[in-house]
Amino acid sequence: MSRAIFALTLAAFGIGTSEYVIMGLLPDVAENLNVTIPQAGLLVSAYAMGVVIGAPVLTLLTAGFPRRGTLLGLVGMFILGNLLCAVSGSYAMLLAARILTALCHGTYFGIASVVAIGLAPANRKTQAVALVFMGVSLANVLGVPFGTLIGHYLGWRSTFYAVSAIGIAALAALATLVPGNIPMHAVRALDEIRELGRPAVFLTLSLSVATSASLFVVFAYITPLLEEVSGIAPARVAWVLFLLGFGLSIGSLLGGRFGDRSLLKSLLLLILATTGILVLMRFSIASGLLTAGVLFLWGIAAFAICPLLQTLVVNHASGAPNLASSFNQSAFNLGNALGAWIGAVLLSAGMALRELPVAAAGVMIVPLALFFLLCRFQTPRLRRK
Repeated sequence: MSRAIFALTLAAFGIGTSEYVIMGLLPDVAENLNVTIPQAGLLVSAYAMGVVIGAPVLTLLTAGFPRRGTLLGLVGMFILGNLLCAVSGSYAMLLAARILTALCHGTYFGIASVVAIGLAPANRKTQAVALVFMGVSLANVLGVPFGTLIGHYLGWRSTFYAVSAIGIAALAALATLVPGNIPMHAVRALDEIRELGRPAVFLTLSLSVATSASLFVVFAYITPLLEEVSGIAPARVAWVLFLLGFGLSIGSLLGGRFGDRSLLKSLLLLILATTGILVLMRFSIASGLLTAGVLFLWGIAAFAICPLLQTLVVNHASGAPNLASSFNQSAFNLGNALGAWIGAVLLSAGMALRELPVAAAGVMIVPLALFFLLCRFQTPRLRRK
């Protein structure tokens, strides 16, 4: 089992790196393609919208296909998309290549989770899924900072070639290490879609959109914020991103522990903590050292929310956990796109970069309101959590 899980995690690492590394490359891409920073920020939105569209559609279309073959096809699409990013000669081509790359994202993680559960013994199924998603955490800790360094010294196109190489390695690992005879179960698409119509499911998905939107109002423009406002040298930005990625990884792990103890109370406290840290960020952003520390705390609080929302949506959609999980990936990425777009609109309207954390804190009012509305639809069992 461990070798197959390694292959799944390696592909997850590549996909996670491809999604997030663009934030560290925005100034270089904007200068090279002769576009503004807000325009370059829409490359984040383009990827996110690709996930929003691709996750539910491809999940349903590939439901009857062999799992290993589907994974290989999705990673092949991922490699092609990143190669097209690397050779893009225009902003429009890069935008289209980002969307193509993103189409496989949500479906890959949905299928990889199912495969991991199927391969793991009964007492290690949750751990197997956690190991797959650890690839995304490692992408934030290692892939994004080193991808940013490669882009800074060798050009942003080199980063996409490097990500393509990771994809090729993952493709080989999946082909040789993941068994081809993975059991499959019949899927009734209409039954699963009906399950998503429950008010509690809709509200939880809306929470995922809103919290991600707040995150990406700042996250999408983190490199220009660090360089232009905090005064951090471009060569050192990668190390600040490494610290932020470390905070994101810690947050993912802590969120799982908090959720097991008290799901709803932990979610409320983390929403409030994230809002407070964003306000603090506005007043510390001019200091490079303080900014690094606040970003670390922000990463912990913001990413600790994610596993809580993933657990909530699966609990509320017990009759359609796979599709609900896939839709939640779409919801997170819809929020990513929305947040990057909000940031682009505000910057284009004349807002200073240093004010983006305040805007993100304002967006957090929405998930706070949704939380209290969601509490009205909790079952007695979940309300006690």
